[in-house]
Amino acid sequence: WQTGRMDNAQKFYINGAWVAPQSSETLDVINPATEEAIATIALGNQADLDSAVAAAKAAFPSFASTTPEERSELLGKIIEVYKTRMGDLAKTVSQEMGAPMGLASAAQAPSGLGHLMATKKALDEMEWQEELGSTTVVYEPIGVCGFITPWNWPLNQIVAKVAPAIAAGCTMVLKPSEVAPLNALIFAEILDEAGVPAGVFNLVNGDGPTVGAALSAHPDVDMMSFTGSTRAGVLVAEAAAPTVKRVAQELGGKSANVILDDVNVAEVVGRDMFGMHEQRPVVQRRQPDAGASSMMEEAMAVAAGVANSIPVGQPDAGVAIGPVVSELQYNKIQALIQKGIDEVQPYGLKRPRQAGRTRDGLFRQANRLRERHQRHDDHLHAKIFGPVITMLGYDTEDEAVEIANDTVYGLSGYVSAADQNRAIAMARRLLHRHGAHQRRSSRQQRSVRWLQAVR
Repeated sequence: WQTGRMDNAQKFYINGAWVAPQSSETLDVINPATEEAIATIALGNQADLDSAVAAAKAAFPSFASTTPEERSELLGKIIEVYKTRMGDLAKTVSQEMGAPMGLASAAQAPSGLGHLMATKKALDEMEWQEELGSTTVVYEPIGVCGFITPWNWPLNQIVAKVAPAIAAGCTMVLKPSEVAPLNALIFAEILDEAGVPAGVFNLVNGDGPTVGAALSAHPDVDMMSFTGSTRAGVLVAEAAAPTVKRVAQELGGKSANVILDDVNVAEVVGRDMFGMHEQRPVVQRRQPDAGASSMMEEAMAVAAGVANSIPVGQPDAGVAIGPVVSELQYNKIQALIQKGIDEVQPYGLKRPRQAGRTRDGLFRQANRLRERHQRHDDHLHAKIFGPVITMLGYDTEDEAVEIANDTVYGLSGYVSAADQNRAIAMARRLLHRHGAHQRRSSRQQRSVRWLQAVR
């Protein structure tokens, strides 16, 4: 790992300085393309976390009293420094979580810059006080914020939390994913160089059961923002409950994509195989005319062709799919695929090997699974985080709605239709609650309201 300061990998950023951990625990960061360690990070404990929270708490009064103009100027400085580290960030993300360099350079690293720029614009336009009748409403920073972020879009999730907190005048403690923590260390270097006041931003690496749990439960943390699995989100909410802190979460949901029968199947399925692996395409089963292929059969044929054409390999080799992020995740994908093979009709499952290499790397070819009758199986509802797409069939639009809404946590929803009116009508039905197990996130409600018909 040469894109950040190597000596910072085993330190934490607390109160404006890189400090030695109070814990002696460490963890190797593995490059999934080679399965070799590229760095070793320190893992924090309760004492490390307490120090970070104390720094954030002490810094809050002065930072909260800064003007919006001062915070906007600070965001501008962060933006300028961030631009100089874009190459470092992209390379690091690619090394630690396997994103192809094209994706890391065009999307992963720029996503953080986009959040910084959008937040600065929002801050510049923000009205901090408004009159409602005889009442004056004033918007104020909430206090010390705790942030826990995942590995899959690390910079996107980190900056989407940190930038608004700075804009609002909050102070914070970040625990990034221990699977992909190095980009967060570079981001801390960026904030330090940009002159973020001491104690405003603090970073402690660690695992969820230790640092994540301590951060969620800490009495001096006023708000928790968590992005990750539904299971972990429940634990965060439970840990935060005794101190009655505010909790904002974006949890794991496998989004339904209802494909109506008026679309160009090749266009829609081809697009979605490249861009929406973390979804459940819901496709019409019927056979439109005697002797014609059903929509499901056509969709599966297109999906198979696209999947077999997607290049898989080393992330720096111009491929579309790099390695799976970790051996643990690879084994999880394998287990879910095997479960699918046991229950549904499989299409072309294989693990390519890299010729001339002594180690495989954690690679998976894109795969398709077709549903039979097991609608409630894990491979249909679990967020696999791998190049696997599962298609479910429906006979009527009522059944399509039932399938799409059959989820514990709805992250988002999609409708593909040539007729925009049909798309909007179907999307509105995906907003409705259907029984006690149907829950909707604010992100889902936003996603399905913003529609563009596929023509």
